[in-house]
Amino acid sequence: MEDLFGGRLDDLSYEDVEGLVGNLEAAEAEDLDYKRDHYGSDDKGKEELAKDVAALANHRGGVLVIGMAETKGVPSRVFDVDLDDHHLRRIRQVIANNTAPPVPYEPIRVSNPEDEGRGFLLLAVPRSPQAPHAVTATPTKDSKDVLRYPKRGGSQTEWLTETMVATAYRTRYTTAAARDERLGDVESDIVLSVVQRTTPHLIVALVPEMPGEMVINASTFERCRGELLGTELYLGQGHRLFGYATVGARRLIAQESRGDQGVQAELHRDGSAAIVLPLYTHQSMIRGDEVDLQFVEPGEIVYNLLCALPFLAGHSRDRTAASGTAVVKVVLVNDIGSHPDASMHTVAEYRDPLPMTVDRLHSGTGRRLPTSTRPCEYAYSEATVLLDDIADHGRGLLQAVAVLADELLHAYGIPETGLITTDGELRPHGFTDRNRGALTAWAREHDLLEAI
Repeated sequence: MEDLFGGRLDDLSYEDVEGLVGNLEAAEAEDLDYKRDHYGSDDKGKEELAKDVAALANHRGGVLVIGMAETKGVPSRVFDVDLDDHHLRRIRQVIANNTAPPVPYEPIRVSNPEDEGRGFLLLAVPRSPQAPHAVTATPTKDSKDVLRYPKRGGSQTEWLTETMVATAYRTRYTTAAARDERLGDVESDIVLSVVQRTTPHLIVALVPEMPGEMVINASTFERCRGELLGTELYLGQGHRLFGYATVGARRLIAQESRGDQGVQAELHRDGSAAIVLPLYTHQSMIRGDEVDLQFVEPGEIVYNLLCALPFLAGHSRDRTAASGTAVVKVVLVNDIGSHPDASMHTVAEYRDPLPMTVDRLHSGTGRRLPTSTRPCEYAYSEATVLLDDIADHGRGLLQAVAVLADELLHAYGIPETGLITTDGELRPHGFTDRNRGALTAWAREHDLLEAI
C-alpha cells in the first residue's frame, strides 16, 4: 500500500492522495476501498463501517480512504470530509461496539492545506491475529446469523461459511500458541547467551504477531552492520553504543563490547528480537556495617525500557517488514541466574546475589528512599503493542512503557512508577540524575513532556 501511495501512510500529503484520481493501479482491490462520504450514523451506516473494517482485518489488511469517490473501482473525484474529533470518536465507538473482537485500526488524517479541518480520512487496518472478527451490528437485511464474518474477496466483500469460520478460529488459537512459544524461545536464547552474569539486568523480548522476513547475506549484513554500529540506543544521549555486530543462527547479534557486562541484542530474521541491558544499581546497609541490599531506581528501569522498545520494534518493522501488533515481555532479575531458564545452567556456589529492591535515591543526601515493600529476584510483565506506535517514538511508546513498567514493579509492592501519565506524557523530574537531562531533551523534541 505504501508503494502505491508513494510513502508511509502517516507521512502522506493531500496531493499524494489526490493524485490517485484516474490511476488504474489504484483501483479498489483486496486491500483498498474508497468511500465518498463518512458512514451514516443510522443502523445501515454502522453495519457498513463494521463490515468494511472486519472484512479487511479478516483477510490481508488494507486501507479505507474516506473522501474519494470511485467509478468502477477507480478513484474518480475528491470529496473532502470533516476531520474533526467528533467523527473520529464516532468511528471508534462504532467499531468497538459492532465488531467482536474489536477490529484494530489506525485513523490517519490528511488535511487539505486550504482547509485544515477537511480532507481525506484513511483507516489503516492491519491483518489481524485476532481474526475472525464478527459484525455484531443490527442487520439491515434479513439474516439468520447472529454473528456474521465478512472477508474481502477481490474488490468485494464476501461472507465466511461455517466451515471457514471454524478454520479461522482454529488458526487464531494455534497461531497464538505458536507465538507464545516463539516468545519463550527468543527470551531463553538471549538469557543463555549471558548466563554467567551476576548483576541486575533488564531483559526485553518482542515477537510480532504477523512475522516478517529478513534475508541475511553478505550485502544485507554489511548494510545492517553499518546501521547497528551507528545506532544511538540510549535516547537523548547522542552517542553510538554497539561496538560489534555479527551473524548468528537466523539472526543478527549486536554487542556493546566483547566483554561480559555490556548491552547485547539478538535480532531474528522473522522480526522477533530481544535485548539484555545491565542496570546501574546502588548498594545499601540496612543492618550493621555490611552492605546487604542492592537497589535500582524506578527511573533507571523505565529509561532503559524506553530505549529498548523502539530499537526492537524498529528492527521488526523496518528490517523484516513485520506489521500490526507484537507481544512484548519484560523481565527484571537481580542476576541472570535468577531467571528460570538460566537456573539449571548456573553453578549454585557461584551465585550469591544481594537481595534487590526498587527504591529511589535522594539526590541531595545520596540516601535510599524506600519505595518498594519487598525484594524480588525475578519479575516480569507482558503487553501487546502496535509496532508503528513503538518504532516511531510516539505517545504510544510512552503508554506501552507505562503499562509494562507498572506491572513489572507490582512484584516489589509498587502500584505504579508515576513517571508517565495515563495520556502518555513524560514526567522527567522523577528520573535519575544520570538520564534526566537526556530524556527531557528527547521528550521535548517529540512533544511528549507533561504540560505544566
